Amino acid sequence: MGLGQLSAAPLPRSFFDRPSHEVAPDLLGRVLVHGPVAVRLTEVEAYGGPGEDPAAHTYRGRTPRNAVMFGPPGHLYVYFTYGMHFCANLVCLPEGHGSAVLVRAGEIVAGLDEARTRRTPTAGRAPAGGQGSRGGQGGRVPDRDLARGPARLAVALGLLREHNGLDAIWEGSPAALGPLTGNPGDPGHGPRPATWLPGQGPEHATWLTGLPHGTAAVLEGRPADPGTIRSGPRTGVSTAKETPWRFWIDGDPTVSPYRAHVPRRRSSAATSVGETPSS
Repeated sequence: MGLGQLSAAPLPRSFFDRPSHEVAPDLLGRVLVHGPVAVRLTEVEAYGGPGEDPAAHTYRGRTPRNAVMFGPPGHLYVYFTYGMHFCANLVCLPEGHGSAVLVRAGEIVAGLDEARTRRTPTAGRAPAGGQGSRGGQGGRVPDRDLARGPARLAVALGLLREHNGLDAIWEGSPAALGPLTGNPGDPGHGPRPATWLPGQGPEHATWLTGLPHGTAAVLEGRPADPGTIRSGPRTGVSTAKETPWRFWIDGDPTVSPYRAHVPRRRSSAATSVGETPSS
C-alpha cells in the first residue's frame, strides 16, 4: 500500500492538548502501537465535550463509564458496545474537558501475523470484530480488512476493557522503542533507525513495537498529505448527523465504508464515541 518511510518518534502529550476536531485530521498517517501490533491510522472521528456535541458520550456530563474522557490528554478511552465489540479513542484537551477522537480504521504496519491470528475466524464463528471475511480465502480475512472499522482495529491491537485509561504517550527515550530489525538478513544489528525504509514490510518492522509490555504509544509515522484528507458526517450517529468530523485518507483501501444511522433496538447505546449511553 505504498508505506514509504515511517518515523518511530513518539508524539508528545501536547499533540492531544487541542480540540478533538483539530487533532483528528492530524492523526491520519500516525501509528498507534499496542503490544506486538502497530496500525497506521487512515480514518478517525472527532467528538466534542459536555453540552457541545450531542453525539458524544460526554454530552450529558461525567459518568463512571466516560470518566477517562475527562482525564489527561493522550490516554485511551476503550468502551464496550452492542454487547460484543470494543472501540478505542484518544482523549483530547486538558483534564476535565471530556473530548476524544475515535480511531476507526488503519493499516497494519507491524505485527501482521499477530493481527491475522486475532482476526481469523474459528469454526462456527465470524472473525473477531464482528465483520465477515468476504474476499478472503479459506476464511482468512484480507489484510486490508484487518483493522478496517473501529471494532476490527481494537481486536487487531488487542485492546480490551482493561486497557481503558491506558496512557498512549511514550515519554521514555525513543531509542528504547526497539532494535533494528528492518534488515531481514541481519536482525538486531546496530541501533534502531529513525525511519522504516521503503521496501520493508510489516513483518520486518518489529522495532515499531519495542515498547515495554502493557504500554501503548502514538508514533509520528508518516502524516497524511493534506491534499488527500477528506471529511464528512460521522458514521452511525443519530444526533449531530451532519457535523463533518469524520476524517479519512482519500483512496486508502483500509478506510471503512460510510454508513448513516439506522435505528435499532438495543439495551445500551453507542456505535462510536457518538451517541449518549442510556445508562
